[in-house]
Amino acid sequence: MTAGPADVNITGVDIDSRRVSAGHLFVAIRGTQTDGHQYIAKAVEQGAAAILCEELPQTLADGVAYIQVPSTEAAVGIVATIFHGCPSEHMKLVGVTGTNGKTTIATLLFHLFRRLGHKCGLLSTVCNYIEDEPIPASHTTPDAIELNTLLERMMQEGCEYVFMECSSHAIAQQRIGGLTFAGGIFTNLTRDHLDYHKTVENYRNAKKKFFDDLPKGAFAITNADDKNGLFMVQNTKAAVKTYSVRQMADFRARIIECHFEGMYLEMDGREVGVQFIGKFNVSNLLAVYATAVMLGKQPDDVLVVMSTLKSVAGRLEPIHSPEGWTAVVDYAHTPDALENVLRAIHEVLDGKGHVITVCGAGGNRDKGKRPLMAQEAVKQSDRVIITSDNPRFEEPQDIINDMLAGLDAKQMKKVLTIADRREAIRAAAMMAQKGDVILIAGKGHEDYQEIKGVKHHFDDREEVRKIINS
Repeated sequence: MTAGPADVNITGVDIDSRRVSAGHLFVAIRGTQTDGHQYIAKAVEQGAAAILCEELPQTLADGVAYIQVPSTEAAVGIVATIFHGCPSEHMKLVGVTGTNGKTTIATLLFHLFRRLGHKCGLLSTVCNYIEDEPIPASHTTPDAIELNTLLERMMQEGCEYVFMECSSHAIAQQRIGGLTFAGGIFTNLTRDHLDYHKTVENYRNAKKKFFDDLPKGAFAITNADDKNGLFMVQNTKAAVKTYSVRQMADFRARIIECHFEGMYLEMDGREVGVQFIGKFNVSNLLAVYATAVMLGKQPDDVLVVMSTLKSVAGRLEPIHSPEGWTAVVDYAHTPDALENVLRAIHEVLDGKGHVITVCGAGGNRDKGKRPLMAQEAVKQSDRVIITSDNPRFEEPQDIINDMLAGLDAKQMKKVLTIADRREAIRAAAMMAQKGDVILIAGKGHEDYQEIKGVKHHFDDREEVRKIINS
């Protein structure tokens, strides 16, 4: 249903009424925190030429076009991509979804293809990039307006490939609606974001929708080692390929040797040295390799470049001390990610050193994973210090208590609680002996700590280096 003038020249599209200016289309979306329909009048005051909404306001302003649709959330991605010239149709856009590994895979693909001589864009948790230009990221996947604005810029800069993390929130909220994907990658699925999705089934189905919507002619690369791997692609129209480190698959790999400096692998029948550690990183690298091959690159060329790639910031990032112990900073903030990182550390240590883990859990997020995080930390560590992560609007001690609730009396003997994260890291360093490893988990690349709505500068890597230098 429409009302008002039929012919309107649109000069911009917004979902935030504060950004509206003369000639813009304002899309009123019912969000999780606020309803955009409440701001239609404000958008009109600021010069909106058109309003896209689910419910027409009681009073219609003269000269403003009103378009009523069943779901503005479903429409905004299509509107944004058309307004910005359908940029994803002019580049090869590859999406990566799953609980863990998205940032690593997307970032490595970005660097790999640039080293193969292509202009590329990256949309990721750590930072967005148009070639060498960094653009700070506020979400894993931006909203539909920001996303298409970035994609249009990438298209104008001549990017041939764009590699993008697709979060479950973005898929469920249809932020990627209207985009044309050349391919998609599924990494794995474990418990996360249940504060939003409520159930694991809802979370899983949000991921699956990404593959359901892939067009014919695209490819879908899935992890055969994950129990949800084949489920994800069972209804896709895309060409399905599998990868595995444990079983028969289209793309396979295994570890030959492993050290803190890297691994020697057999990948797809060829041997290659890489600057990563851990079986989960073998899986990540295999997804990168498979994607490059599916995009038409020669296997030998891909492996040569892969051998030069380095780990993403804050992902299993080692910092060596003069005393002979090593700190490893990692973004692991789910039970499964913590298990994978600790397993990778033990693969390298091979029983020759102790593991001290410093970890916490984020505030105002899924409380159910807090005791599970503590259990995973205790299971594979000699000592555990439970501390504050990003408490947001919760009290740090309340979050710590939720984690401790998952431990029995025997497990508690391994555990210290130090709410101040800086002091927790310092305490771990004082405990560490030659040959030991300190895992500092949860924040990885983040350079802030969010407390009561304020982001204070805090970087785990900086804190470790300060301790070493002092």
